[in-house]
Amino acid sequence: MATVIRLSRKGRKNRAHYRVGVFDRRTRRDGPPIEHLGHYDPCVEEPDKKVTLNAERIIYWMGEGADVSDTVKSFLRRQGIEIPVRKGKKHKKKAE
Repeated sequence: MATVIRLSRKGRKNRAHYRVGVFDRRTRRDGPPIEHLGHYDPCVEEPDKKVTLNAERIIYWMGEGADVSDTVKSFLRRQGIEIPVRKGKKHKKKAE
């Protein structure tokens, strides 16, 4: 099963917060996750409390082959969690 670690939107209009979770790649944005791994609340004033992640489980899922969305990658970099480099298909650059 192809999995991805990404955000799902919760909350209400103009006051959203997000959950970080492991999802099957084919699941819709707010669909059911395999596991919740943390949350992100952009409306919180203190930068330390905006993002809460379960680093141990994130490392486990990356070890199992889960891809990570760009937004979650930026959260992981800020928390000091190393993202493994995958070998595989490389994107071809367009000729200019």
